[in-house]
Formats: sequence, structure tokens, C-alpha cells
Amino acid sequence: MTQPLLEVRNLRTYLSSGGRTVKAVDDVSFSIPKGETFCLVGESGSGKSISALSVIRLLPQAIATHPGGEILFNGQDMLTLPEASLRSIRGSQIAMIFQEPMTSLNPVFSVGEQITEALQLHHPTMSDAEAVERAMLALEQVQIPKARERFRDYPHQLSGGQRQRVMIAMALACEPELLIADEPTTALDVTVQAEILRLMRQLQDDTGMSTLFITHDFGVVAQMAQQVGVMQQGKLVEVGNTAQVLRQPQHAYTQQLLAAVPENLARCRPRRSDFSPTMLTEDVGLKSDLPALLSIRNLKVWFPIRKGILRRTVDHVRAVDDVSLDIPQGQIVALVGESGCGKTTLGRAIVQLEKPTSGSIQLQGQELTGLSARELRPLRPKMQIAFQDPQSSLNPRLLVETTLTEPLKAHGRCANHEERIEYAAKILADMQLSRDTLWRYPHEFSGGQRQRIGLARALVLNPAFIVCDEITSALDVSVQAEILQLLLKIRAEHNLTLLFITHNIGVVEYLSDQTVVMYKGQIVERGTTAEVCGNPQDAYTKKLLQAVPRLWG
Repeated sequence: MTQPLLEVRNLRTYLSSGGRTVKAVDDVSFSIPKGETFCLVGESGSGKSISALSVIRLLPQAIATHPGGEILFNGQDMLTLPEASLRSIRGSQIAMIFQEPMTSLNPVFSVGEQITEALQLHHPTMSDAEAVERAMLALEQVQIPKARERFRDYPHQLSGGQRQRVMIAMALACEPELLIADEPTTALDVTVQAEILRLMRQLQDDTGMSTLFITHDFGVVAQMAQQVGVMQQGKLVEVGNTAQVLRQPQHAYTQQLLAAVPENLARCRPRRSDFSPTMLTEDVGLKSDLPALLSIRNLKVWFPIRKGILRRTVDHVRAVDDVSLDIPQGQIVALVGESGCGKTTLGRAIVQLEKPTSGSIQLQGQELTGLSARELRPLRPKMQIAFQDPQSSLNPRLLVETTLTEPLKAHGRCANHEERIEYAAKILADMQLSRDTLWRYPHEFSGGQRQRIGLARALVLNPAFIVCDEITSALDVSVQAEILQLLLKIRAEHNLTLLFITHNIGVVEYLSDQTVVMYKGQIVERGTTAEVCGNPQDAYTKKLLQAVPRLWG
């Protein structure tokens, strides 16, 4: 039998702080042959990233210990190698793509300088010109737009998806034997994700590179991995051939994770008629006589490009360009498209967080564009927004109680503070959160709990319409399933209308009544979700759907 490139045997990684020890990785064993991909899946806190950081020995020695186990890379035990030997392996033989590129890239160096530094550090004989050319080629391979121009840009000048691509380019540039990829495609559009996965597979074929791939996307697992391991609370509860684990999972936790995948949720989803007699079923499609809660006509949101000493406007970024759309009462409309297509700008313009350049937005027949802040204030309770990142959108200095009762007080809801407390507690109960949530701060909750608090804040004024901006993109698959089911429940109970902004086609197919596709600031296709996802007409929509990694192929 061929010697595996990486073999992890009975690994234990314990983290100690404040007199408390956490068994982050507890007796984990797996191996990766040359040229193959091993996927680690599991929820946040299960030990996936700690396992990867243990392999490359990047955990701080002050808090991390390895009471047992071996990590054999090319026959060498990484746990016993001196620091000098580890430095010669890191980057050149083992490279890592980190999950959060903003904290991994150096903010004071351009992206080109950081890639060329990595290349010349591991290839000392490489000339400056060759390093620059290799770095530019790496940026082009990961589809950075105008790569040669972006070579001199700094990390803060790039979008989140572009920064992730820079991290991938840096890792792949040195052509390592083992690539550790920690959620490398989470921030990427589905089309770019497909291209990155294709590039990684091609590099494997060309160089025989092995990959330790950490993800929560089972579609990516099905597409990339020969073997998969499922982690729960620091232990590897199931390991096996990918097809076998995905189709015939043996462990209850694996079965639970797979049941929460949107593709599987859709198979057991109740008909919408079970929620409310006014809701539509997936079979009958849209009714033409449903009243439009929101009407958008010829909406434009342009941002000026100013240059020169006098900062004259030389052009515009046409973020939203002549968009017209009706959203019926009680419907969930999914808005999909790649980063930069204008989805979020459209959502923010609807709720008047972004002022339109021109066009009309009417909510229940009331024109919103052109109104002053004072004129908008009575209309604010009718329209709310739930943001993508509740960590940054919730005030860290305010108790949840204050976050929920302040809007009620500002808009004259409830007779006194005690009534506002009771109403806030009721909304939290609807979000499946306990009453004592009121007396805690945002940092005391998990990501999924914070997202529910963000939804509670949006619901507390009993709005008619909510914009949900990528609210499930960073969540574990099981937490995502809970949020989606919760949205369907509150839609039925409150007869809410939702604009759901997302890039996850599986979520679209499960949740929405209608789907609207945006590209370069314009709507290129719209219709019932069954029509758009089942029989797309526009070439761009077809490209999006073809790029989606499917669990069942």
C-alpha cells in the first residue's frame, strides 16, 4: 500500500486558558494519499480548524498542547520537528488558505507584494521580474478582475470575495504538496467558487497535490472529496468514502447534518397552503390577482466617480440601473446574482438607507423616493432590514432588551416600559429564544442566535416588508435550516413579505415563491422559482445554476 502524504494518528489538541482546558481535538485519526482530497465537515466549534492548524503547527504554544498523537507528513512527525524545519515546510510544501482573509493579509503591503514575497521566500533564486509575472498569473488564475491593475492594490481596496481569491492565489502560487483549505469558498460567488474548485482539481491533476478541505457545504464535499470525515465536539464520528457517507450515513450526527441541507429540506417541506389559505403552493405558481405590496419603477442608484484636484465627476458606478419590480403581498422573493451586481444596493434603496438617483419606490401605494428623513419616519415601521452580519449590526454596548425596546419607544408603541419588555420577550419567543436573552449582550451568543436577535429587531415593529440580506451565508447548515424554517413560520403568522438576498441556490429553491436574477445592476430574469431554477431562459441564469455544487450530482 502506498505511503499516505499525510497521516494523522490519535491526535489530541487541548487548549488551556484561565485554568480551564478544552479538548478541542480528541483522539482524531485520518490519512490523505497523494493527489486526493479529504474533507472535514461539521458545525462551528467541532474542531475542524483546530485540526488543520495542528497539522501545520500554527496554534499558539502558550495555550495549545498535544498530549498525544502523531502528525506524519512525508514520514516526518510535525509534532517533534524543530521550528526551523517547520518554517521550511510551511508555505512551500504545506500551504494554507485561511477562512478570514482580512485578518490574514497584511494591510500595509499591496497584494502583489505579499504574493511575490511568498514566492521569493520559498524560491530564493527567483528574480523579481519572474516573481511579479508568477504573482500576476496567480491572480488571473483565480479570476481577479483586471488582475494586473489590482496587483498594486491593498487588501482594504478589494471586496471580501476578491481578498479570498488573493489568499487562494498566494497559497497555490508555490505549488505545495499539501494544501489546507479552511472554508476557502464561503465568501465567493457560485460561479467563482466553481472556477476555484476547478482550478484546485486541475492543480491536483498536474502536480499530484493533496488537499485537506474544510467546509460546511455538502455540495462542495460531493464535488471535491474522495474521503470525508465528520467532526462533532472534537471527535471524528464518521469517516469513509464520500459517496457512501453522503448516501448512507451511519452516525446520527451525520444524518442530522444531511437532513438540514436545503436540497433535503425541500423534499420534506410542507406545502405553503399548510401555512395559510392565502399562501400559494409550489404547484399552482403565482396568482396574477395578488396585490403588489411594493412597486419599483425605473429605479437607478448611481455612485459618482470623481477624479482630479477639483474632484470632478467623470463617470458613474451604475449599481442599480433602471430596475422595475413588483413584490406581491405575502410572498418571499429571492434576489440572486454575483457580488457587485447590485443586490444589496437595491435592498438598501428600497428601505431608504441608500438614496436613489431616480425612479419610483411605492410601499402600499405610498411613494418613498424624495421624502425627507422626517417624512420617512412614520413609514419606517412598515419596512425593516435584517443585515448579513449581526456581529457588526448589533450594538455591542447595548443589552438585547435595549436593542428591542428602543424602536418601540421611538415609534410610540406600548404604553410603558413594562409593556415594551413583555412585547420584546414575546418576539424573542417567536424566534425560539428565552426571556433571559433580554439581559445579555450580543457577544454572549452564537452566530445563529445573533441572527435570530437581528430578525427579532426587524420584527419588533410589526413591519409589512423585510429585506433579508444574506442572513444565512455564514451559518452552519443545521442553524441555516432552523432560520429558514423560522422565516417560513413568521411569514405565515405575520403575513410578511420578504425580499431575500442570497447567492445560495439551494436556499432559493427551498424558501422562495419568486426568483429575480440581477447582473451588472439590471434584472435579467424573473419568474416563479420553479420556472427560473427549473427552466432558466437567460444565459447568465443558466451559468449560475450550472455552477451550483449539488449534493446528488
